[in-house]
Amino acid sequence: MKAIALKNAGKDYRLELAEVAKPRPGKGEILIKVAAAGVNRADILQAEGVYPPPPGAPQTLGLEVSGHVAELGADAGNYQIGDAVCALLGGGGYAEYALAPMECVLPLPSSLDPIDAAALPEALFTAWTNIAETGRLKPGETLLVHGGASGIGVAAIQMFAALGHTVFATAGSDEKCRLCEALGARRAINYRNEDFVAITQEMTQGKGVDVVLDMVGGDYVQRNMTAAAVWGRIVNIAYQNGAKVALDLNPMLRKRLTLAATTLRARTVPEKGAIRDALAHAIWPLVAAGRIRPVVDGRFALGEAQAAHRRMASGDHAGKILLIPG
Repeated sequence: MKAIALKNAGKDYRLELAEVAKPRPGKGEILIKVAAAGVNRADILQAEGVYPPPPGAPQTLGLEVSGHVAELGADAGNYQIGDAVCALLGGGGYAEYALAPMECVLPLPSSLDPIDAAALPEALFTAWTNIAETGRLKPGETLLVHGGASGIGVAAIQMFAALGHTVFATAGSDEKCRLCEALGARRAINYRNEDFVAITQEMTQGKGVDVVLDMVGGDYVQRNMTAAAVWGRIVNIAYQNGAKVALDLNPMLRKRLTLAATTLRARTVPEKGAIRDALAHAIWPLVAAGRIRPVVDGRFALGEAQAAHRRMASGDHAGKILLIPG
């Protein structure tokens, strides 16, 4: 089968189309004929040599796919050959076929495009576990999503607005802010010329926001504490503007804040399966009903993976970037 090979890992990495052996499913695994693979910033970090895959994961890039069941391992659940599915992966998505643990697979409703569905798994799993579980967002509470036009951001806005929460978001252009508001954000804040702390304080009548999802880091870490409500929870999933910062922790003490950080990729299959089960119960019916939809920035042929990475690295994208085999 054709897959993307990573060459010269580091700042000058290359992504090249190569011929590799097609994987075979083991116990509890499903082989998916890939219709599309989602591109994630973690893929760029892996290619740059700073985010290695966890032990046992494929070296091939790609953390999520959509497609159709091509082969079933033993004890792989109730799926049938040809079923339309999407899946979260430990790696291996940039290929014509990809292996997924049964616990990380979701069946596609007929209303969902089998290619665009690749935009959902990593974003939904990440948003749910960090906001609903780590962030403990409760009914009636407010949410601030940084990077609102990112793949994770557009999913988080839709998910929690659909569940009845007031959602705020930050984004880097007026056009991206309008997209966030069209997806359900009460107010999107252009961080280039607006102050998210002042605006969220004003919009919450001085209370602040209950949960912050942050992938920016840098000076946002301190500013999030100011924007947060008493007993607020701040969850970092990346530090794009830097992980080393000087902090005044007094606001954290005064407000009884929780500052957390998590990653998803290295979690065990059972842990990911528990997130899949929660999504199947709480979120997948909203996807089937069209209330949560994939937001796709662009589609690239599998052999154009390098160009897809350049698009993501530019920061100009809104929503997910997809790779299409064949």
